[in-house]
Amino acid sequence: MRDKIARFMYGRYAQYGQDGFNKFLWVLWLALLFISAFMSRKISIYFVVLADVCIIYSLFRMMSRNIDARRKENEVYCYYKSKVTSIIGQKKNEHSQKANYRFYTCTKCGQRVRVPKGRGKIEITCPKCGNKFIKKS
Repeated sequence: MRDKIARFMYGRYAQYGQDGFNKFLWVLWLALLFISAFMSRKISIYFVVLADVCIIYSLFRMMSRNIDARRKENEVYCYYKSKVTSIIGQKKNEHSQKANYRFYTCTKCGQRVRVPKGRGKIEITCPKCGNKFIKKS
């Protein structure tokens, strides 16, 4: 029996272990089931169906032999995860500096500029594009 299972699993994605995207799908599945427990029956059905889609897709990914496609899916997931975590880290950093600095966005290029508080009206020069604008610090 062990040999049959080993032959079945040979070349499948599950042989290489869980990746970040599969772990995310499992956590999403648990979260959706947890949320559905507190919803009304009409609404919770949608959450349960969405949770089922997540777990079925995760199992499909684990049983797939197309390792290159699963690797590309994980790379896309990691790319977007890094984008979100960098934005969250930036906001967290800005919030920790809020007592001493003000943050403004350049009107021309969208660059975030940090200036010290308590200086009155000052002319701010964007370090990226050189645009000048006047704001109250």
